[in-house]
Amino acid sequence: MTSRPAFTSPLRRLLLAGFGCLLATFPVQAQDVSEYGMKAVLFYRLPQFIYWPGGAQQPNPTVLCVAGRNPFGNALGQIEQGRGQIEVRLGVSEITACHLLFIAGSEAANLGSWLERAHARQIVTVSDLPGFARSGGMIELPLDGERISIVVNRRVARRIGYEFSAQLLRLARVIEP
Repeated sequence: MTSRPAFTSPLRRLLLAGFGCLLATFPVQAQDVSEYGMKAVLFYRLPQFIYWPGGAQQPNPTVLCVAGRNPFGNALGQIEQGRGQIEVRLGVSEITACHLLFIAGSEAANLGSWLERAHARQIVTVSDLPGFARSGGMIELPLDGERISIVVNRRVARRIGYEFSAQLLRLARVIEP
């Protein structure tokens, strides 16, 4: 029997504090949320921690897309219910309407192509692929032992006009390769 990670890091405290209302809608206790349940919440809430290009407001609705096989199960759908500001699209091949793009592990072989297309359209890229941020992605969500970490590639984000809030950057490991 494999044990589930116990998310007791400062990131978990931020998620629970900042996303308390959201987690209250989950049909499970916060401590029972799986790795991908927590990643789904983080992915869903990331737009709040982004400074959009040119000082623009967060788009409404903000479109979150998942490229490849959906690793989140039904977690994103549960979060999305009844909330009009965020729209989730799964298994996308066309990304022109996306604001944030999660590149699933099933797309590892096509990572370069996804990043090229996303950056050309000023889309925030997110993944949990190992080395994603160093490979040119913006936000990596690796499992680090028993906790989810955040790795931010600010150089790539800045190059296409994005910056991240200090609250997110305090929790993240920032790389500028």
